[in-house]
Amino acid sequence: MSLPEVVSREQWTEARLRLLAAEKEMTRRHDELNAERRRLPMVKVEKDYAFEGPKGAATLADLFDGNSQLIVQHVMYGPDWDAACPGCTAGIDELSEGVLAHVRSRDTGFALVSRAPLAKLEAYRTSRGWTAPWYSSYDSEFNYDFHATLDASRPQLEYNFRPEPDLVADTPYTEMAGFSCFLRDGDEIFHTYSTYSRGTEYIGNAYTLLDLTAFGRSEDWEEPKGRAPRLHGADPTFTD
Repeated sequence: MSLPEVVSREQWTEARLRLLAAEKEMTRRHDELNAERRRLPMVKVEKDYAFEGPKGAATLADLFDGNSQLIVQHVMYGPDWDAACPGCTAGIDELSEGVLAHVRSRDTGFALVSRAPLAKLEAYRTSRGWTAPWYSSYDSEFNYDFHATLDASRPQLEYNFRPEPDLVADTPYTEMAGFSCFLRDGDEIFHTYSTYSRGTEYIGNAYTLLDLTAFGRSEDWEEPKGRAPRLHGADPTFTD
């Protein structure tokens, strides 16, 4: 790999200012996308999904753990696999209890879900030292309905909102990574958002997780003097 070009301080500053302008534009667009995401409509969840977790049988409502929102991370771990996907594993290794606590402080639960049996999930979770709750959806349609499992024997072969039959051309089934978000209103549960593929690459802290949800970061920000006040739930990015 070649080293960057060596230039004068003035040339470096000029190049850095050009990059700064592009960075600010990307930040503004990112804020706009977050706002668009919060304005997405939602779909009522009609099925009664069954899970198995550390405390036994669980419903989708149980995964909320008393919160108004829920973020589910679809972890690639098939029933006949010996371990979870290395990429998923690396990401969850970086998921600290502090991140989970910050997410919960915004009335939002977080859970890992895979189709592998609970005994495999618990053994793997213990070996990695993970603290996030992990549920098995082995006896449920959950993974299929939310496009985290593609099975050649089933008509639904969609991933990232487009048909992907080639993903199971050489295998009976495959597990896929992603995140799905849900909102609870009384006894009713709604699906608000899902993201897959490269859409998951920039998710790694409490804010980027909360940005996936209908309520966003849910913060009232007190700006420094001279800054315009922010609305409730706005992104904590300062104006120029």
